[in-house]
Amino acid sequence: MNLILTNTSTEEIANSLLHGEELYSLATGRVLTLLVAASERDDMDSILDTVRTATRQHPARVLVVVAGDKGADSALDAEIMLTAEAGASELVVMKLYGELVEHMDSVVIPLLLPDTPIVAWWPTATPKRPAEAPLGRLAHRRITNTRRTTTGNALLRLSSGYAEGDSDMMWSRITLWRGIVASTLDRNPEQHIESISITGPVDNPSVDIAGGWLASCLDVEVTRLPAEGTSAIIHNVPITSLVINRADGSIAVSVVDERTVRVSSPGLPDSYVAMTARSDADCLAEELRHLDPDIPYARALGGLTRVSEHN
Repeated sequence: MNLILTNTSTEEIANSLLHGEELYSLATGRVLTLLVAASERDDMDSILDTVRTATRQHPARVLVVVAGDKGADSALDAEIMLTAEAGASELVVMKLYGELVEHMDSVVIPLLLPDTPIVAWWPTATPKRPAEAPLGRLAHRRITNTRRTTTGNALLRLSSGYAEGDSDMMWSRITLWRGIVASTLDRNPEQHIESISITGPVDNPSVDIAGGWLASCLDVEVTRLPAEGTSAIIHNVPITSLVINRADGSIAVSVVDERTVRVSSPGLPDSYVAMTARSDADCLAEELRHLDPDIPYARALGGLTRVSEHN
């Protein structure tokens, strides 16, 4: 079912959703409300594909709020997608004009599912303080995507504006890599770590947050080095090389190709671990999997001050 509503109201949208639930038996199974903040300049097809894929694991009522022309007369257009058009969820794309752009929270409140968690996601723009943004004030969890933010130091803004419940997809993008590093260190936890260097593209915030994570967990200064080139390997795997210097020698976790990581440890043969790139849908699905505060992410943000750049 795909229903277009022009110059509509939240009451009409709510009634249409209720009617759709009656027709397609969608009244149960929604585990959360996902609020998506977008603008008319965004690639909506890509955003909706990401949402459809991620919410197959976490069926939700998805309310996509698209900021239109603030100078226009106040108006609300909506597209409601159910069943095949929305994957496992029910999708509402609302385009706001005029004064409504400044009141996204008021628009979505009548459409929130009762007694379910609320998650806000910013697929492109990163607000300075997510918890204080209109949709962020309603949400239990707030997910940003600094990899898609092209202006300013979004990571620095997130660090200074952090509130409990915030997270970012740059963090979930390196979950598999973090698991490999943690497993490697667990093999010989007694050795003193003298220094750490981490290498990756200068414009990729996943490299910075990885450095902050290591600094906070291991209580050591981390040096961040720039990766050379812009190959598919660097694009797919943010951290191209990690070197952990210890008294008994160095542990190295390095990218071999776009699907393989090599782990080198003193006194042991090299091991090779499969690791594929993670899509936005993979990262969003992981973020929706746990709705409690992400304490390791908060600590990683706090460790950023111990990461120094070396050009």
